[in-house]
Amino acid sequence: MRILVTGAGGFLGRAIACRLVERGDSVRSFSRGSHPELKQLGIEQQQGDLADAQAVLEACRGVDLVFHVGAKAGIWGRRRDFYRTNVLGTRNVLEACRTLRIERLVYTSSPSVVFDGKDMEGVDESVPYPARFRAAYPETKAAAERLVLSANSSALATVSLRPHLIWGPGDTNLIPGILARGRKGGLRQIGTAKKLVDFTYIDNAAEAHLCAADHLSPGRPAAGKAYFISQAEPMPTWEFVNRILASAGLPPVEKSVPRSVAYAGGALLEVLYRLLPVSGEPRLTRFLAEELSTAHWFDISAARRDLAYQPVVSMEEGFRRLQASLSPR
Repeated sequence: MRILVTGAGGFLGRAIACRLVERGDSVRSFSRGSHPELKQLGIEQQQGDLADAQAVLEACRGVDLVFHVGAKAGIWGRRRDFYRTNVLGTRNVLEACRTLRIERLVYTSSPSVVFDGKDMEGVDESVPYPARFRAAYPETKAAAERLVLSANSSALATVSLRPHLIWGPGDTNLIPGILARGRKGGLRQIGTAKKLVDFTYIDNAAEAHLCAADHLSPGRPAAGKAYFISQAEPMPTWEFVNRILASAGLPPVEKSVPRSVAYAGGALLEVLYRLLPVSGEPRLTRFLAEELSTAHWFDISAARRDLAYQPVVSMEEGFRRLQASLSPR
């Protein structure tokens, strides 16, 4: 097949593209930059901005299927920047699919689109979007997901996947962030309760996307639906963090702060970052404080049923592979 992967230079997009090449598909990537590792795999690269409708149209020309993985992520930033990439970019991808009569679109969403700041324990896809969002990322991803699901029709089958906290060797976000703060001794557990959280090893996240594509066509059960994706092995947040630190030979997090203090600190930092000419993003926000102190694990039985998704790498095997990747050579 001829397949487009937006955001193929990123952690998940690259993993999906690699899997597609391995099984013999012809892959094209669409991202802002050029990536040598994709060139080595024989992947055609087109550079551009998701907010550029014409560039997106050209990237989609001649393909049979689109994996729309590209997005602007983060806990901080201007809403218009998130909106431009996540909402306008997704609208452009959908319009290109309609114009070019592409029949299938697999969209990468996030469980954060339904997070309301409270514990989410074993919830399924019936949980609604919250009335308000703490950050621009989940707000714009939810808006984009709505666009994707409402675009499902007899001509274009769409599906939205919500993989939770993707991790593994090669990660450029979650793992490096934990290790960098761990080396500086800057990590603090928020709250004392052992809240269970789902994680998704990178191979499993990629596998879910291929399963979704293979089970997607107009009229099939997956068309027009969203699915939670995870390992189905929830574990306490700070146990996961400590296992990551241990993989790099770093000591565990032993100090903690009350959730209320962390939330207030996040709110204060948000105000300061808005008022002062400070670059980067706050170390803590209200959204992050809530994420790190609540349970969020999900019922993935719908993905098992409709997509034939089954995690292929366990958490324990994932930790083994991560440690091997971090060990000095």
